Amino acid sequence: MQILHFDIKPHNILLDSNFVPKVADFGLAKLYPRDNSFVPSNALRGTVGYIALEMISRSFDAISSKSDVYSFGMLLLEMAGGRRNADPNAANSSQSYYPSWVYDKLAAPVVDAISLVAGMHEFERRLCIIGLWCIQMKSHDRPTMSEVIEMLEGGFDGLLMPSRPFFCDDEHTAVLDSYPLLSELTEISEEDEISDSYVSRVL
Repeated sequence: MQILHFDIKPHNILLDSNFVPKVADFGLAKLYPRDNSFVPSNALRGTVGYIALEMISRSFDAISSKSDVYSFGMLLLEMAGGRRNADPNAANSSQSYYPSWVYDKLAAPVVDAISLVAGMHEFERRLCIIGLWCIQMKSHDRPTMSEVIEMLEGGFDGLLMPSRPFFCDDEHTAVLDSYPLLSELTEISEEDEISDSYVSRVL
């Protein structure tokens, strides 16, 4: 059996006295056989900003363990940049959605420092690249958690940039218009049935 958490985010990763991370809050989790590739679900689970696209609409893909990988990718990006993945109060639109902004920085011929923490640039870049792999639109394009661990423990050499995340067009501008809604939406703490009106707003 495998546990699908469905709510991986910074608030649910706790540190013990030895700074060992522990995953918390299994209120939305599902127990499912490992030999089943896809998970049936009729309810929206998770927290806005960390929910995989297939959790919002089945037209993207089927729900699977890769849905947790998406959430973990957002967590990695936030750890590397020290900021939320979406910031409605950013100075300009190019910085309002962090995954889009960091992709542009990493894809640039000369990579700027992602943060001001000296000596951490290579590790930050690795976290960001792995995070971008994890948030690919199609679940089959995301790595498994075992592959994510290998990428985290390996060196920076050989770690390739993924395709541009689907939410950016050729002008590097966010296509989805859902993130300005973040200020209006609150955390989903229990299963809510997906309504056509909600999906139409998000998509």
